[in-house]
Amino acid sequence: MLATLFIYFALLLAVARLTGRGGNDAFFRGNRESPWPLVAFGMIGASLSGVTFVSVPGMPMAIDMTYLQMCMGFFFGYLVVAFVLLPIYYRHGVTSIYSYLGERLGRASRKVGAWFFLLSKMAGAAARLYLVCLILEQYAFAGFRHRPPFVAIVLLTLLLIWLYTRRSGIRALVWTDSLQTLCLLLALVVIVVQAAQMLGLGPKETWQAVWESPHSRVFEFGDWASRQHFVKQFLSGIFIVIVMTGLDQDMMQKNLTCRSLRDGQKDLCAYGILFLPVNFLFLALGVLLLLLYQRTGTPLPAQGDQLLPQFVATGLLGRSALIFFTIGIVAAAFSSADSALTALTTSFCIDILEMEETGADGQKDAMNGQEQNERRRKWVHVGVIGVFVLFILAFRAINNSSVIDTIYTLASYTYGPLLGLFAFAIFTRRGLRGRLVPLACVLPPVLCYGLQAAAARWWGYAFGYELLLLNGLLTYVFLLLISKKASKTA
Repeated sequence: MLATLFIYFALLLAVARLTGRGGNDAFFRGNRESPWPLVAFGMIGASLSGVTFVSVPGMPMAIDMTYLQMCMGFFFGYLVVAFVLLPIYYRHGVTSIYSYLGERLGRASRKVGAWFFLLSKMAGAAARLYLVCLILEQYAFAGFRHRPPFVAIVLLTLLLIWLYTRRSGIRALVWTDSLQTLCLLLALVVIVVQAAQMLGLGPKETWQAVWESPHSRVFEFGDWASRQHFVKQFLSGIFIVIVMTGLDQDMMQKNLTCRSLRDGQKDLCAYGILFLPVNFLFLALGVLLLLLYQRTGTPLPAQGDQLLPQFVATGLLGRSALIFFTIGIVAAAFSSADSALTALTTSFCIDILEMEETGADGQKDAMNGQEQNERRRKWVHVGVIGVFVLFILAFRAINNSSVIDTIYTLASYTYGPLLGLFAFAIFTRRGLRGRLVPLACVLPPVLCYGLQAAAARWWGYAFGYELLLLNGLLTYVFLLLISKKASKTA
């Protein structure tokens, strides 16, 4: 096991070293020369992450395959991002997408948008990496006489990420994420095949077993109060992609490294098409695992997140399944966390510290000089990793629910103000009173939290991820209330 992981890490670092070079332009923008097929393939691993690898196979245990309703909405969300948001970013030539808010609505809006992103991405990425480190602690190192402590696993993981992102950031990630996506998908396919073989099923019989399972239900049209109702899931899927991809510096930074707008649009459309069948495969694996639990008489775990890890740890799928599971988890963790750390560093440098965006021609920053900016960026990168560790430890202390559900719930509160800000910037030509922007963006999540509790208590209505839409709408209304006639147009 350790030898396999060592080989994987060595290969990862070798790819990063071969492709990673350059200063801030390479770190922030990848020199604007990334091949779009490579970006699209790498984004699969970055989006799926260890959360998908662990949580999605466990979903059929509680909500069947209704998650596919949200995945259907995802595709249409990617179309919106590709043909509405991406042209705006390319037209304005931004490195951080929150620079557009600064150009359109002023400095205060840019900083508020960046801070909401920093909070959202830090919490979400910490939740993802927390789950992966927990799985490694409980299963991958279960046979060790002296199991490494959780903190050591977290620190080692982040150290390895720092080693291959510190030099050229996003330029290296375009290549390393593709490698990690390949490992993740290979691990998924191997585990599905082994699960089917344990059930004595061929390809055709496997499809039939999944289709006939009571857990294969995809659509929910009957219970409007249910969080799994089709309309809620489908619309939430569209807007989750718009905010968690189109308004997220992490995901958009890779698309902005493509050579042209057209290449960026190709990349998003290709990725959007691939997302649905990949998630179907994860859910099908969950159905197969439930059949295996039933056949072997193994007690089901308390939470869906433990369905796949527990079965792999029993050894019933063979040692090779454990090896591929560990590689898949590590690949998913790295492909998600490395891009998040790079994007957090980029946004903090560009939006918060207001480092001038030095172009590919190597001209010096007017105030500090390019060398000083590169030193500042390296220190920010280290600082972000330190804060990341604190978030992971805090999440370990307080988390008691499904991690993927927690991430989307956090998104409903933290990405709502971003949705409102960008909608106001794009669909109006009014300006804002800068001092009131923070208040207008903080109040909606607070109101939504109170409304969610009241709706559950008084009307028995459970808000799903549609809370994101309400949050964004309230932000938009508050921004209108503090708006003024713009002195110039964007």
